[in-house]
Amino acid sequence: MIDTPSGYVRRLRLRDAALIVVGGIIGGGIFRNSGIAAERTESGLALLAMWVGAGILTLIGALCYAELGARRPRAGGSYVYLREAFGPLAGFLFGWIMLLVIYSGSTAAVATIFAGYACALFDLPASMGLPLAVGALVFVSGINLFGLKLGAQVQNTFALLKLLAVAVLVVCGLFLAGAGSPVLAADPAREGVGFMGAALPVLFAYSGFTYLNNLAGEVAEPQRTLPRALTLGMLIVIAAYALVNVAYLAVLGHDGLAASTAPAADVMQRVAGTAGAKVIALGIAISTLGFCNITLVAGARVLQVMGEDGLFFRTVARLHPRHRTPNIALVLLSGWSIVLVLSGSYGQLLDYATFGDWLACAVGVATLFWYRRRDAGTVDFKVPGYPLLPLVFVGVIGWVVVETMLSNPRNAGIGLLIMLAGVPVYFVWRRLFSRDAASPRGSMPQ
Repeated sequence: MIDTPSGYVRRLRLRDAALIVVGGIIGGGIFRNSGIAAERTESGLALLAMWVGAGILTLIGALCYAELGARRPRAGGSYVYLREAFGPLAGFLFGWIMLLVIYSGSTAAVATIFAGYACALFDLPASMGLPLAVGALVFVSGINLFGLKLGAQVQNTFALLKLLAVAVLVVCGLFLAGAGSPVLAADPAREGVGFMGAALPVLFAYSGFTYLNNLAGEVAEPQRTLPRALTLGMLIVIAAYALVNVAYLAVLGHDGLAASTAPAADVMQRVAGTAGAKVIALGIAISTLGFCNITLVAGARVLQVMGEDGLFFRTVARLHPRHRTPNIALVLLSGWSIVLVLSGSYGQLLDYATFGDWLACAVGVATLFWYRRRDAGTVDFKVPGYPLLPLVFVGVIGWVVVETMLSNPRNAGIGLLIMLAGVPVYFVWRRLFSRDAASPRGSMPQ
């Protein structure tokens, strides 16, 4: 079946969609950020509560996006919601920062992390990192040029392998090396630094749950599949993150975890020596490669819909006549990500990307209030606890954004400047291409 507005083919089933959610969230964060969060909490119990609580908050956001996806089951995700609720400028700004920073910066940074672990795994010199990162992006984008079916199979494989890596880490931690470790005990010398200081690295590890909505035009039976996939995927991620942290605490203890900069590697090194470190290096490499894959695929759909609406180059809107994939948009996004890798600015851009990503999530959930007032059509799924749960999500994420601006004003300020720079670009674009951008396809009457 072909989705009329954009011409995508609906091939993604529940299993595919749920694994996209898993693959979009589990990247490198769970293998690195637990040590930072432990350093900022006073006990293992507080740490586990933080990871589960952040997971529940993200689940609330996923449920909100499930309703948004059920209301607008088409490609584009947050771009479509912002354009319809707040106008084309809001949609353009999301696409602008998505292309320049959020998706491309995240992809470049994570591809570099992949290269680092690949070098360690195969004992390669550090000079191989740059070509490996570029090669990884060429590989994952090249696969997706030949249709969603092949791309989905590769993505499913990546997601299942990263879950296998998580399972190996949990089994080793809980059953092979955890005897006698005080998992939930408090460290009397550590008082913690407050909720937000510990929450930031945890919330960052949960970002990426919105990617499935970008591919909603390729999801079969989207009104039913999207809510189920988002809920199932999030529950898998929450369980995986909680179990991994229990394993960290069982092996390292809270104090040892707080002192670790690479807890996954430390656990496996302690359990199985060099062989264990190699195993987890392989798992993290696969996890990061899968993240790059889904980020490029999801971002390309946003650019394609923008081109279709006249808010980006029309050539980017073209789908391959046989594979029904946005190949031009995919090449553009992956090409810019490669430029960022080569520029060496990816680390700083990841900070901007994280700030922009959560800000976009909060604004995206806020569109739900507009849809509830203006959209009289029936929908198969509605977020429970409305309006309380969406308000909780927007409020907490708003708090995170403000705290990020206060704790790191330079990076947050640069991120905001990049976004605001899109305002004059938008008006110049409308002036030059006003006829193309005047009536975005699929928009609701105002």
